[in-house]
Amino acid sequence: MLVLVTALVLALAGCGAHGSSSVPQASVEVTGDAGQEPALRYDKPLTITEPGVRMVWPGTGTALAEGGPVMLNLYAQDGRDGSVLQTTFVDAPAWHTMSVASLGDHLHAALQGQRVGARLLYLEQQGEVPLVLVIDILPTRASGDAVQPASGLPTVTLGADGAPTVTVPPGIDPPSDLVVQPLVRGTGPQVETGEVVTVRFTGVLWSDGSVFDTTWDNPDGPEAVQSVMVGIGQVVDGLDQGLVEQTVGSQVMIVVPPSLGYGGTSDPRADQTLVYVVDILDAHFQVNDEAATEGAP
Repeated sequence: MLVLVTALVLALAGCGAHGSSSVPQASVEVTGDAGQEPALRYDKPLTITEPGVRMVWPGTGTALAEGGPVMLNLYAQDGRDGSVLQTTFVDAPAWHTMSVASLGDHLHAALQGQRVGARLLYLEQQGEVPLVLVIDILPTRASGDAVQPASGLPTVTLGADGAPTVTVPPGIDPPSDLVVQPLVRGTGPQVETGEVVTVRFTGVLWSDGSVFDTTWDNPDGPEAVQSVMVGIGQVVDGLDQGLVEQTVGSQVMIVVPPSLGYGGTSDPRADQTLVYVVDILDAHFQVNDEAATEGAP
């Protein structure tokens, strides 16, 4: 799917340098809930007389900043017959930098002045193809109400970009059971087993506080986030259990004992208690690949 996302962005970048009108010159109805693949209704074949962008609903989160990160769910149809050209809902959102180089001229222009949480409709004629594109702007860090953690747990301080630094309390033994401690409570839906969850995280060892894994070292590339299906063993058991029922937008500290981490394996961390600080940015059930690539009814 990354190939399709890249191809669409390159196509938008390669079009002429004409500007985009504020209202598309075509009648397209967009329905569907946030976090779900949209449904589109319009007369086919669609005629687009000039490119344009329309706000389906506004965002209420952080404003996009030039040069900063931006994460998008993208859903595109061929307006001639309604066939799906691409959808990130079959796997995971696309990570970009808010720049022309990363997004292309027209997608970058469409996102100017927008906030996290917005859904946009973008229309443009690309050769013989009338492109119908729905853009969902997703968060790139946790946002919500701060939660006071229980005593005896590691402390977390955040950098200007939201990157966490985890400090393990000296002289305190790690808990023997799984600990799930929300640090920021987001307002999105709860994560369900079987959903693809997109996160940013840092993991440290309780024994010495050293970082063994983090996505925050790669802010400008797709490695800045990780997407996994929870509840099926793609991650250690402690993360599988700790992420379920947390709300999207939250930041959660998950302390994983060896029995729910790498215990019983040859991994160097087999006897280690692991501390993860996880920003939950998106969660959705995958759209069936075959259904996503068939023509719309």
